[in-house]
Amino acid sequence: MTETVGDYLLSRLRDWGVEQVFAYPGDGINGLVASFGKADNQPRFVQARHEEMAAFSAVGYAKFSGAVGVCMATSGPGAIHLLNGLYDAKLDHVPVVAIVGQTARTAMGGSYQQEVELQALYRDVANEYCIEVNVAEQLPNALDRAFRVAQASRTPTALIIPADLQEEPYEPPQHAFKQMPSSPPGTAWPNPVPPEPAITEAADVLNAGEKVAILVGQGARGAVDEVRQVAELTGAGVAKALLGKDVLADDLPYVTGAIGLLGTRPSYEMMRDCDTLLIVGSNFPYSQFLPEYGQARAVQIDIDGRFIGMRYPTEVNLVGDAAATLRALLPKLNRTENRSWREKIEKNVADWWTTMDQQAEVDAKPVNPMRIVHELSKQIPGNAMVTADSGSSTNWYARNLRIREGIRSTLSGTLATMGPGVPYAIGAKFAHPDRPAIALVGDGAMQMNGMAELITIARYQGLWTDPRCIICVFHNNDLNQVTWELRAMGGAPKFEESQSLPDVDYAGFARSVGLEGVNVDEPGDLASAWRTAFAADRPTVLDVRCDAEVPPIPPHATFEQMKSVTESVLKGDPEAFHLMFQGAKTKLQEFLPGRSR
Repeated sequence: MTETVGDYLLSRLRDWGVEQVFAYPGDGINGLVASFGKADNQPRFVQARHEEMAAFSAVGYAKFSGAVGVCMATSGPGAIHLLNGLYDAKLDHVPVVAIVGQTARTAMGGSYQQEVELQALYRDVANEYCIEVNVAEQLPNALDRAFRVAQASRTPTALIIPADLQEEPYEPPQHAFKQMPSSPPGTAWPNPVPPEPAITEAADVLNAGEKVAILVGQGARGAVDEVRQVAELTGAGVAKALLGKDVLADDLPYVTGAIGLLGTRPSYEMMRDCDTLLIVGSNFPYSQFLPEYGQARAVQIDIDGRFIGMRYPTEVNLVGDAAATLRALLPKLNRTENRSWREKIEKNVADWWTTMDQQAEVDAKPVNPMRIVHELSKQIPGNAMVTADSGSSTNWYARNLRIREGIRSTLSGTLATMGPGVPYAIGAKFAHPDRPAIALVGDGAMQMNGMAELITIARYQGLWTDPRCIICVFHNNDLNQVTWELRAMGGAPKFEESQSLPDVDYAGFARSVGLEGVNVDEPGDLASAWRTAFAADRPTVLDVRCDAEVPPIPPHATFEQMKSVTESVLKGDPEAFHLMFQGAKTKLQEFLPGRSR
């Protein structure tokens, strides 16, 4: 049988170690779909319910596996639908290769059905590498470059293949003028280390500090031991950007937790009071949560020089691999003998977790959303993978989930788009089918796309050796994060027509497609609901009715924010009395240790 361009593409994907392609079919990729059939579905064609979900699943796979995620869609509308997931990959620096179809070459330029100028459309999201393949001989080099650029730049790349070319006989490139060969898949990547004088300069800054703070992001994930050693020598506390939430365990007494609007009070206080700052593998954008300019001397370590020195006036900028650079730095660091700064941080952290425990126990109507994550922290397996969607549930993920060593977690950190929680979990399960996955999702995101992807979970659950994939829905019938943003930033009351959501039985829907579904209407049922989900022999939806008026209070609420919330109440917020009462009860826990009601 003659090998077609589509056949060769799948063969090359197998050479790259690709085991699944997250995709949705269409006539713009019919030649590729036919090749999946001829190849006995190797790599596996994982059919999402929507192309955007296919892209999100590829991003989730890449985040949890460390390998390149691959997604595929048809021409025109399918390619357009991939964009949100690909932008998520771009902004979070995740390697993804998108393979998209295009109108047949004979019809290009003729305003043909589903004809979109894809190179122009993808020019921004796949700006590092986006190519249209127009002859068979072009394919090996184009595909291999798409993978290598995605890996090297940690970015999405795109390969556009016209529909008619997919079915043509494959011809390899020749040793000839204007033809390009390619090399076998596989690349040995370096672990670069900055020059010795720069390392010494950074050590001098850190050694001079008396109150050292460390901020880690996802770029520090491979440098856990080195970060811990630096923190021990310098007496520093360690705050975590949200994409780096799983870098260090929260049971380390000097780990202050998340930073920023969704962050913790210990992280805010550490940044407010420190005199030295070390940033490792983070591009955290909100400088107002970093020390005042001129307050702290700062050192930054990042693998990518394009993103260094741009968030804080750093004195020493080290472009290099986090682990290798810290290993070169460690012998030059002096141990800080005065541990008063560390002791203060550890006390603040201990007090914070006491406050979080108390706030989680505050009564609400019907369930306090903090308690959902509080109970999860007690029962979560040590090898779990956690995904968080965008919304008010992200606050509770950021502040209340206690990460232990071995747990992995992620979210849409930079784009902060709604909708990736469930498809991320699907990607995670394909990356590690032997580990449990948990998605923390608001009901807005669940209605947007999560319910449809339960069908995908039901379809593929049999491939996972550990069947546990738990989708926890924060069911409050409100687009809650935007509601609070209206109140806190605009002084506007909740606008019901915009913010209220239709009431849906998410657990009932799960049961209707063959999954386990558990409804939780009382706080006393939460612990047993999590136990049921973790003991289940199939994926489970926890449908928890929670209180929309529990306020996601930032670690440092400004006067303007408090003034805006008060104004929203005075303007007739429909939940005015309840939100003020619930906010007062929650905030009170910071000042009355031991009280929970």
